[in-house]
Amino acid sequence: MGQAPRRLGGSRVTPPDVIDVKDVRDVSHRGRARLKSILGPRLTVLARCVTRGLPLTRWGNLRRVEPFSRSFGFDRGTPVDRYYLEKFLDANRALISGRVLEVQVPSYTRRFGEGVIESHTVDINPRFQTTYTCDLADGSPIPSDHYDCFLAPNTLQHLLDLRVALRTMLRVVRPGGTLLASAAMLLPLIPEGGDYWRVTPDGWRSILEAEWPRCEITVQGHGNCLSAAAAMYGLAHEELKAAELDAYDPRYPVLITIRGRKPMATT
Repeated sequence: MGQAPRRLGGSRVTPPDVIDVKDVRDVSHRGRARLKSILGPRLTVLARCVTRGLPLTRWGNLRRVEPFSRSFGFDRGTPVDRYYLEKFLDANRALISGRVLEVQVPSYTRRFGEGVIESHTVDINPRFQTTYTCDLADGSPIPSDHYDCFLAPNTLQHLLDLRVALRTMLRVVRPGGTLLASAAMLLPLIPEGGDYWRVTPDGWRSILEAEWPRCEITVQGHGNCLSAAAAMYGLAHEELKAAELDAYDPRYPVLITIRGRKPMATT
């Protein structure tokens, strides 16, 4: 049965029409759209952050389209990625021993090696006067199964024939030997070119499992949004705190480190 009209002070009162929720939503949406058009995009975001309790951005001198350094932070101190590379090599000192082959110059062999009996180098550029002057995609001058450790710091992103070069690296290491490498991820490209790859940790695992079969492989990303931003700006790692550098967020890998152990020969 329908609701009978009520009388109030002698007047007949008709019940109100049922309110359509869709109409309310449409009115609310039009109101928000009008408010956004009045505020503009920047003030709209500011208002949203304030009303939702989100942290506000204070850009300071970070609001810039030029980095603080165009040389990765070398002119200010030590580049951010070197912090992660050096911690990785320090943690693997015991593996940098015996016969060691390093890309370009033997600086990390000298700094982190322990019990090194032979230190050799390889690079495609003859100006470095390396033991072997060749492309790792060829690598024919390098003997097979010879080195206890192959060091390739910040090298892999510069190898055009990456998969072939990875096979060469594995070939020249003796059974049971170690390959230690790093690859850039959230870092500026080198200005002179020859910077071909930015591969995620999962991508590296997939590539290495194919090119280094039966090897024990460990791939680890390093970094977070702060250290990634600092690296992109060309800041030095000394400008951040150790706790800020050590915090790890897998969404923002600055550097990726790789350790591979060649399987022992089967009899």
